[in-house]
Amino acid sequence: MKKGSLTSTILRLMLALILLSSGLATFAIANLAYSLGDARAINASGSLRMQSYRLMFYANSGSEGADDKIREFEATLHSDALKRSLDWMTPDDLASQYLLVIQKWQVMKQYIEEENSRLYVSALKDFVDTIDLFVLETEEFAAFKLKLLAASQITGLGLMLLIAFFAVRFTKRKVVTPLNQLMESANTISKGEFDVTMPDSEYVELSSLSNALATSARELSTLYNNLENQVKEKTFALTRANNELKLLYDNLVMLHSGKLEISTLKQALNQLRAHEPNSFLRLVIAQDDKEKLYIDADGGWPIASRSQTRFPLKFADNELGYLEVTALGEINHPLFENFAIMLARSIVIYNAGEQRQQLALMEERGVIARELHDSLGQLLSFLKIQVNLLSKGLDSQCRSPQVEEQLKEINEGVNTAYVQLRELLSTFRLTIKDPNLNHAIEMMLDQLRGQTTAKITLEDKLPIQLLGAHQHIHVLQLTREATLNAIKHAQADHIHICCTRSGNNVKISISDDGVGLEKLKERDQHFGIGIMHERASRLSGVVDFSSNEQGGTTVTLLFPPEQEPRQ
Repeated sequence: MKKGSLTSTILRLMLALILLSSGLATFAIANLAYSLGDARAINASGSLRMQSYRLMFYANSGSEGADDKIREFEATLHSDALKRSLDWMTPDDLASQYLLVIQKWQVMKQYIEEENSRLYVSALKDFVDTIDLFVLETEEFAAFKLKLLAASQITGLGLMLLIAFFAVRFTKRKVVTPLNQLMESANTISKGEFDVTMPDSEYVELSSLSNALATSARELSTLYNNLENQVKEKTFALTRANNELKLLYDNLVMLHSGKLEISTLKQALNQLRAHEPNSFLRLVIAQDDKEKLYIDADGGWPIASRSQTRFPLKFADNELGYLEVTALGEINHPLFENFAIMLARSIVIYNAGEQRQQLALMEERGVIARELHDSLGQLLSFLKIQVNLLSKGLDSQCRSPQVEEQLKEINEGVNTAYVQLRELLSTFRLTIKDPNLNHAIEMMLDQLRGQTTAKITLEDKLPIQLLGAHQHIHVLQLTREATLNAIKHAQADHIHICCTRSGNNVKISISDDGVGLEKLKERDQHFGIGIMHERASRLSGVVDFSSNEQGGTTVTLLFPPEQEPRQ
């Protein structure tokens, strides 16, 4: 639809009003200006009757003043006021009547000049009647002009009122109503509701205003929606960040509040998976060439996963393994990276605590070893000397086979006690510089390799974080005791120590290719075997002695990991 201009329409209405009012005023002025001589014309035509009667006197008397009166009559008859009766605007009846008066005047003038009063008097009534008709026509024409003026003014006023009514109605329908709708739409937009209906106008100005307001509303709606989406995204991001921080904090508190066991790490993984339900998690603890320790979160680990992402457990210079993640959707890298750093930090701090605990325990055992050396060691040395002196100081009369046998048993008992005390002191003086069982066993074996020609080898496949500090010490001491027994009693050429996992338990085996054992009793006279059983019980495990098929003996220690030692 072709749109018009509102200003042009209003301008046309105003011009119509101006032109109409101007035309009415011009017509009224022109009418009034043309009617200014009507009064003179009526007076002049009326005076013709009076002069006609006056001339009758001069026609009877034959006075010389008749010529002057004739000239006066003709001056009135041909005056400008009466000549206007011959204008083009004058009605034909008025002009004809005027000409008839002039024509009859010529006859009446002749009667006067001939001084024929009788004919003059007889024609006077007809002449005066003609003049009366002329006066009447003049009055009617003047009245007609007044009526025409009144009718034009009334018609013009009616047209002006009609135009004004149309203008008001037009303004209300085409201007005021759309503007009110635009105001309502603007108020609605100001309240944050941008779904508004704009008025449809056939005029360019209002249509442009509606389009501009509609465009502004759409842009504001888009901007408002974008801002709402941004606020929602920011709120969601802050909420997610807060939940992630709470998750990290809760796990950090949990990991540092107690013993760092496999169950604790698994619980941390489960909390992480509860936060990221579309992910599968697996913690892999690996260091050096040790067997990897796999800890899966609830839900297990998919056998065939398309893509796997690893987040290293690295803190400072310590690399302890990695957190492995596979997800159905996008992976939250920052969360898993921070979680891996937190786990690495917790493990390193726990290891440092374990190391301090081990060092404190070994220092305490060292103090005990010094006390034993300074007390029991010196006492046993004194007893050995006294037994030797007693044996040499006895004369032949006091010596008998029974006394000799008793002296021999006392000497052997003192020597055995002294040897066992030295072994006990050696065990107490074992040091563990870090929470790495492999390093501790290697250091212990280095001390024993100097006491035998047998080849001692170590195969350690246990994960680093599997055992606690107390378990390290008991495993180390039990392994040393079994290795010493193999060195002293088995006459072996090769001693092999293997640390592996057997199901949910830890398996430590010490095998040799020596003379072997046919039968072992629970109450063996060798004091070291009893000590090994006692240490195994403190680990909540068992120790077993068996013969190898190719010869030799295998001592096997089987116990669950991450258990507090029994006191």
